Amino acid sequence: MIVSKRILDFYLNSSIHVALSCYALVRITFHVFHIQYDEPMALFVFFGTIVGYNFVKYDALVRVQQKPIGIQLKIIAVLSLISLFLVAYYFFHLKRITQIVSVGIFAVTALYTLPFFPNKKNARNWAGVKIYIVALCWVGATLVLPTINAEVSLTTNFFVKCIQRFVLVFVLILVFEIIDLANDDPHLQTVPQTIGVRRTKILGFSLMVPFWVVGILTFDLHDLLINLIMVITLMLFIAFANPNRSKYYTSFWVESVPIFWWLMIVFL
Repeated sequence: MIVSKRILDFYLNSSIHVALSCYALVRITFHVFHIQYDEPMALFVFFGTIVGYNFVKYDALVRVQQKPIGIQLKIIAVLSLISLFLVAYYFFHLKRITQIVSVGIFAVTALYTLPFFPNKKNARNWAGVKIYIVALCWVGATLVLPTINAEVSLTTNFFVKCIQRFVLVFVLILVFEIIDLANDDPHLQTVPQTIGVRRTKILGFSLMVPFWVVGILTFDLHDLLINLIMVITLMLFIAFANPNRSKYYTSFWVESVPIFWWLMIVFL
């Protein structure tokens, strides 16, 4: 049991799980836009997520707080380094415009983590903006990059899908913010800190309804039913979210929603 927990903790702490979630959203993008499976694109996002998230999570821990590096963190550092090399490898398999946009997403991630301006905090600590930066990065990595690389026309449907993806990630982060309410710095002004847990849940419910309804215009019946199951599942996670929940509630179960969504598309 202890060994299983350690394996699970490493799986989560090393950002492999969140990388699988991003990979799943890329595969959903391929499905929605009828794009043939593009391995370099999908794996670029997967390994890029590992590098980006581990950089965000452990930069302050090592660089600023200068805490001792344990065995697990050393292994995560090695995994991140290997992932960085793989990101570089797949980067050169992407089209030039995709490379340029991906560098822009990386720049936003760096801004999110590092204080570029004198006497200023990094974007992660800017009041009220964290949720929007993260959601935009996810939309960029999991939807914009794959469609640009596949040379999909930027029609109204594309922008509708971008808004839908933004809403989905925004709602997923709302659940994280509810769970982290007791530990988040009050100056962050997260959504639950600003409007309260109850109103945050109402906001999440309110956003998921149009998310599904808009799909009526662009999805077939099979996808609509699958999306409805996904929406109901996420709504249940919102409904039962509270600051006393275990970290696994969000770091494993909530982040599994995109994976669950993709698997339903593949197997149902």
